[in-house]
Amino acid sequence: MKPVIAICPGSFDPVTNGHLDLIERAAKIFDKLIVSVLRNQEKEPLFDLEERLEMLREVLRAYPNVEVDSFAGLLMEYARQKQARVILRGIRAVSDYEYELQMALMNRKLEPQVETVFMLPGEAYSYLSSRLVREVARLGGSLKGLVPAIVEERLRVKIG
Repeated sequence: MKPVIAICPGSFDPVTNGHLDLIERAAKIFDKLIVSVLRNQEKEPLFDLEERLEMLREVLRAYPNVEVDSFAGLLMEYARQKQARVILRGIRAVSDYEYELQMALMNRKLEPQVETVFMLPGEAYSYLSSRLVREVARLGGSLKGLVPAIVEERLRVKIG
């Protein structure tokens, strides 16, 4: 059988412990997991693409079957290029599900051979998002337990 390659796409601005929880569990399920940062010209991220890739590579170094990459354009085209058979998405709430369902159905229309797999976060991370982490950091709140230490350091430097 061919190895099952999965893609975990996202902005990862910044990577959170919720992302890491999902990635760690997925790395045990799939033969290869590609954590890929979307290069979206319409968004103005806090961290540029290279910074996000560096942080991801640093925190995912311990997982031999996890690759860090980036992509632009259609996810299904990228999945074809990488010979991926699965798109992995995390769902925290019903609002996430509604959006992710639409995306999964469109992706299925574009590439029927690629399946979308939804995973729930660990309970400790069900509320956590990169947007909330950035807001807490901007307001000087504690980031303990929300992001890896290297990400917290970079947030403090970036936000000042």
